[in-house]
Amino acid sequence: MIDKLEFLIALARERNFSRAAESCGVTQPTLSAGIKQLEDTLGVLLVNRSSRFYGLTAEGERVLEWARRIVSDARAMRQDVHASKTALAGHLTLAAVPTALPMVAELTAPFRAKHPDVRFTVLSSTSRDILSMLDDFQIDAGLTYLDNEPLGPLHTVPLYREQYRLLTSAGSPLAERAEVTWADVGRIPLCLLTPDMQNRRIIDRLLANSAAPPPIESNSMVVLFSHARSGGCACIVPEKLANLLGVSEPLRSIPITEPRELHIIGLASPHREPIPPLTRALVAEADRLAMHKNGDI
Repeated sequence: MIDKLEFLIALARERNFSRAAESCGVTQPTLSAGIKQLEDTLGVLLVNRSSRFYGLTAEGERVLEWARRIVSDARAMRQDVHASKTALAGHLTLAAVPTALPMVAELTAPFRAKHPDVRFTVLSSTSRDILSMLDDFQIDAGLTYLDNEPLGPLHTVPLYREQYRLLTSAGSPLAERAEVTWADVGRIPLCLLTPDMQNRRIIDRLLANSAAPPPIESNSMVVLFSHARSGGCACIVPEKLANLLGVSEPLRSIPITEPRELHIIGLASPHREPIPPLTRALVAEADRLAMHKNGDI
């Protein structure tokens, strides 16, 4: 039964029978037959299809919610039983908002030093997508904002406060200033994250619509960084990201001081009992990191 539920989850994710079968390591006829058996067992049609996938039925969407929970619990049970006999092993999927990506290695590197048989997949996602994936058990945990928009019933570990700097090229407006205000920043061309990013919503609020539409928008901080280096426009980045990427000529990194804006970034994971062993170990690592960085929050 579990394998049939995994077939349904893969099909909903890939939206293609062939790719779903490949991701499950089976042939397409095996996957199609498995989903048909699941439909027969439940007595409802789950998939709108002919020779192609046309989406899930309303009943299929409801079964998909249960499938994600059941498969997640089954994996957690296997982890728990296995962990009681051997060292931790398996796979964790972690999503992070783009501005928190510099923090990922501070969490995963010491974790893997303790548990070398655990593999990670790290995704760059919006805060809203992270919450949705946590709710659907598509990821094990997320690095996201904890204090700016509602999170819902999640277990959270605050890690640091995000603060902002203006990155601009030498010779550009404000480049020779020791510090700037948000009002100053609103008067120059800016390349910004896309509006679906929470960082962008924070910046839009601080600029209070005083800035012109950005000439460049991207969901990648690296793209913004490269445009600031080229001198075409400035960008606003978290201090930690500026430190990670390194600021050298011709770039200037200038603190934005008025008003001083700080937002808490931390680890969020599903609030469930029992906690899967790998997630429990990740939360414990986040707790240790938070204690080490307690001056940052």
